[in-house]
Amino acid sequence: MSVIARQGFKYSLIGYFGFILGTFSAIFIFPYDMEFYGKLRYIMPTAEMLLPIVVFGLSFSNVKFFHQTQKDGKNQNILSLSLGGILINFLIFSLLFFFFFQLFPQFKGLELWKMKALILPLILIMALSAVFNKYLSNFKRIVVPNIFENIFPKIANIGAFCLFFFLGVSEKGSYGFFLGMFVLSFLGYLFYANKLEKLKPDFNTKYVKKDNLWKEILNYSFYGFLGNIGNYIAFRVDNFMIGEFLNFEENGVYSIILSILSFILIPQMGLFNISAPIINKTIAEGEFEELDRFHKKTSLTLFFLGAVLFSCILVGFPYLSNLIKNGDQLRQAEPVVWILGFAMIFDLATGFNGHIISLSKHYRFNIVIMLFLAITTIILNYLFLTRTELGIIGIAMATAISLTLFNMIKIYFNYIKFKVFPLTIEMMYILIICTLAITVAIILPETKSNFINFIYKPTFVLIVIFSANHFMKIFPIEDYLNKKFFKSIFKF
Repeated sequence: MSVIARQGFKYSLIGYFGFILGTFSAIFIFPYDMEFYGKLRYIMPTAEMLLPIVVFGLSFSNVKFFHQTQKDGKNQNILSLSLGGILINFLIFSLLFFFFFQLFPQFKGLELWKMKALILPLILIMALSAVFNKYLSNFKRIVVPNIFENIFPKIANIGAFCLFFFLGVSEKGSYGFFLGMFVLSFLGYLFYANKLEKLKPDFNTKYVKKDNLWKEILNYSFYGFLGNIGNYIAFRVDNFMIGEFLNFEENGVYSIILSILSFILIPQMGLFNISAPIINKTIAEGEFEELDRFHKKTSLTLFFLGAVLFSCILVGFPYLSNLIKNGDQLRQAEPVVWILGFAMIFDLATGFNGHIISLSKHYRFNIVIMLFLAITTIILNYLFLTRTELGIIGIAMATAISLTLFNMIKIYFNYIKFKVFPLTIEMMYILIICTLAITVAIILPETKSNFINFIYKPTFVLIVIFSANHFMKIFPIEDYLNKKFFKSIFKF
């Protein structure tokens, strides 16, 4: 087995393990104290939202220019200068941060200001780690960095929560553990990078001044910054705004529901690894009819599997909420499950729209629409929070609207540029079958046991959907139930 194959297989295993760990803890551990979990889910997304400002795309430049600089023996020079740039950016960012709150003291009531002693150091540590994460990918070593990037934050959340709730450690002490895990992760990056190649700090600027290489690096970094900040804001701003406008308890409830709904996205985890080379090849060769056929096929696969999982979640959610601690708070927020779930299902139905754009010559358009998504999400969230009394249901509606608009723009763009369209009549049939299965399952009599209800109603939904699909031949399940498919799920 090649290095890439081994790394890809292990990378996928770690990804699935991290997903299971995060979801399990969100359902069975964090509900014990929604408020403290809400605080943890405020800190991390807020830091991630501000992170691109400090990184400024320098992490991406350590991949883009690696082979060129390695030939000249200056790859560590670029690494050192990038880390130095991070420190300078962080210093400027911190000064502007404090200047803003001194200039506008009325904003000192924000949780962002109150938690600055934790959020600012976290931003710095994550920014430095981001550079090493991308740098290490040049050595075809992605497994260990993936542990630092995905497993350590989950351990930080779980450990801090358990220390606070189960062991009685103070909030400050628990936050100390939380931040300490990120410090440990950064030290791990340093140690592993040094193990692969002896680190030799080099801050000389002579090389980057030659042929104005620094301009190329900054230009590329800027595009990386634009795309990254749009992405982070679009998918992290919910937790930030709930924490600021509502309360941490609501933030905890919203985060747990998101974790449950993340089951819908499981099919995406392996399928893009299979699809990316095919998409890239068909675009490069101009085979747009083949791209359209493949796009429809992958979109139908994602939609079918996602719809099945979502149907099970919908009928099982009321009973799951009765089985876990403080589940009544989740039950009250059940509309969030329906609203966000349908938005996610439509997202799956559009397939790899964004990846088609990214892998084409129009990749810069992704930056534009990602910024559009970020701005739209912020505006809609603000309007729903300040003009309505809907709370996290309003947040869910704002996110669903902006995500749906985002996907519709990508559908239109790809149809104009490549004549590809992801939606098919089979999706309508699947939607009808799932709707009937959910409706019948809801009106079926309940037993006195929540656990039995939690098992038998989703099982009934599965039987109805797969039986109908068997007779109507809508989705070729048999094509996917083979060893080749499951092996490809773990292929990088």
